[in-house]
Amino acid sequence: MRVGILTGGGDVPGLNPAIKAVVNRCAEAGVEVVGIKRGWGGLLNYNLDDPTGNEEWAAPLTPLHVRTIDRYGGTTLHTSRTNPQRVTEKMMPEFLKGRFPFNGPKNTADATQHVLKVLERLGIDTLIPIGGDDTLSYAVRMHQEGVRVIAIPKTMDNDVFGTDYCLGFSTAITRSVEFVNALRTATGSHERIAVVELFGRNCGETALVAGFLADADRSIIAEVPFDVERLAHQLVADKRRNPSNYAIMVMSEGAHMLDGQTVEYGEEDAYGHKKLGGIGQITGDAIKKITGVDIVNQTIGYLMRSGAPDAIDRMAGFSYGNMAVDQLLKGHSGLMVAIQNGVYTTVPADTPLQGVKRVDIDQFYDPSEYRARVKEFIGKPMFWY
Repeated sequence: MRVGILTGGGDVPGLNPAIKAVVNRCAEAGVEVVGIKRGWGGLLNYNLDDPTGNEEWAAPLTPLHVRTIDRYGGTTLHTSRTNPQRVTEKMMPEFLKGRFPFNGPKNTADATQHVLKVLERLGIDTLIPIGGDDTLSYAVRMHQEGVRVIAIPKTMDNDVFGTDYCLGFSTAITRSVEFVNALRTATGSHERIAVVELFGRNCGETALVAGFLADADRSIIAEVPFDVERLAHQLVADKRRNPSNYAIMVMSEGAHMLDGQTVEYGEEDAYGHKKLGGIGQITGDAIKKITGVDIVNQTIGYLMRSGAPDAIDRMAGFSYGNMAVDQLLKGHSGLMVAIQNGVYTTVPADTPLQGVKRVDIDQFYDPSEYRARVKEFIGKPMFWY
């Protein structure tokens, strides 16, 4: 067995602990590990006709290489949003142009056969991909092509279907709570209303949990269209009730007003997604127009997923990495490690493709008050969202 490990999609704290755990556990078992750099892009860009210039795309990993990486955020393997079965002409490496027809969706090409040849050249028969549902969707393709696969779920949005927890979520919430509470200083000093926009794409868990833990006055989540008039008046009332005469709210980047649309911009990535963001500024401008109150607009953005992992992401990273290798050593394949109801487990690798993970409005949110509201804590796991 020779294992290839890669990280795809957005970086999050917790990736490096998972990589370190995989490498160390494999070393104990006498299994070699190859670090594939820049996600699936490492396999797409590996030039089989140029054996001397490929260390930037794949290189061996040993315990010495990963000795200190768990102390830092991000991913030592770097990352990309490459999808080898949906490659645009712009993303196709020069040495592959002309080899694959651009007859797929939106004039894309499927270069999977090249990826399989690269794995064969590298002697990799087993893959541990770490990513969100986009990255893991191509892992399913690899499994279908006969490559052994054990996947690890990662995304600060925590929206991979089939697991209660994804690497990066806890640190993103920790950062968000810190920044929301820090922003109270300026907001209170100027007696304003603060509108804080959080990453999370189309899942509202980051805004829901960060707003709950930071005790924000209102939390707007992606799953529930909001009435900006009602929200504005609620915030004014919150401001008046506060002895410091200010109010603060958080909102998902994927939120939208009643009869409005999610704010998107830029080109689609390799998985068909545009960038999200800007709804916080739009909402702040609307609130000021309605109420006349000055606004503090703040997008936390990449700071949510920057810096070292917190304790939970360290633990989840180490646990997921060890679990993945243990499954491979047992001869298993086509699985994703996961947490369900507070317990570590595994699910079929294609589980993320079988559904969409979103906030359970009935159990955890008041759509008229725009606040987290947990109906009952008894019987729910620690990560109740």
